[in-house]
Amino acid sequence: MSVVSSAERVEPARDSAERGPLLLWMIFTGLTIFAAVVLARYGYFHLMVASDRTYISSVIAVLYVVTCCHCFWRTRAIAREADAARRCRAVLIGPDAARALEPDAQLLPKGLVTNHIRSLVTKAQTQGAGRLDQTLLLRTLADRLRGSNGFGGFASDTLMKLGLLGTIIGFIIMLAPIAGLDINDKLAMKSSMGLMSDGMAVAMYTTLAGLVGSILVRIQYYMLDAATGRVFSDAVMLTETRVTPRLERAMDRAPEQDA
Repeated sequence: MSVVSSAERVEPARDSAERGPLLLWMIFTGLTIFAAVVLARYGYFHLMVASDRTYISSVIAVLYVVTCCHCFWRTRAIAREADAARRCRAVLIGPDAARALEPDAQLLPKGLVTNHIRSLVTKAQTQGAGRLDQTLLLRTLADRLRGSNGFGGFASDTLMKLGLLGTIIGFIIMLAPIAGLDINDKLAMKSSMGLMSDGMAVAMYTTLAGLVGSILVRIQYYMLDAATGRVFSDAVMLTETRVTPRLERAMDRAPEQDA
């Protein structure tokens, strides 16, 4: 009995170290903004925008900001789900655990984990006695928790491809004057060198913007996926250890009471 009670006291302490998906995102974004301010202070952003005649670098920057906003929205949602899962555990390890699993009970906080538990309760009542298999319900929970996290991979690939597109356009601009170049015309040579320099600037700046944006997006959504995985793991542990055994016992006792 003492071992069980001590384990119940350790679970919330362990979870307190995992409360910060939104905090981690804010720290990472704060460092990114600080780096952007430093670069803007030294004029690198202005130089990039002025040198990129295709404005692909600007499009990459706008898409990166939109993706960061989406990541913030998803991280906030996952942080709320993590908090709801912790409160579900607090209820299910307390004295009101039996009442919390009643069909009309409202003791559990709102969230996807609570919806999953209520689906288990409904399935147990419909199924009756026997082992309660939640494999399909867990797949549904995983899909709902993941939500639109896949947008991060799409945005990262798009940023990379926009950078490569800028590279190709930049090389086209750089190499276009060579076809009709007359080496004896010094004025044409000078103009061609200017166009080649502009094309190289477009290629380099768009490639750099695409690579940096893609890497930063990947890091953000890696942290988001890790937080989502922790919430799902907590939900699996909670339902397998606290919910399904109690529901199976209740369904096994129901035929005996009827008899």
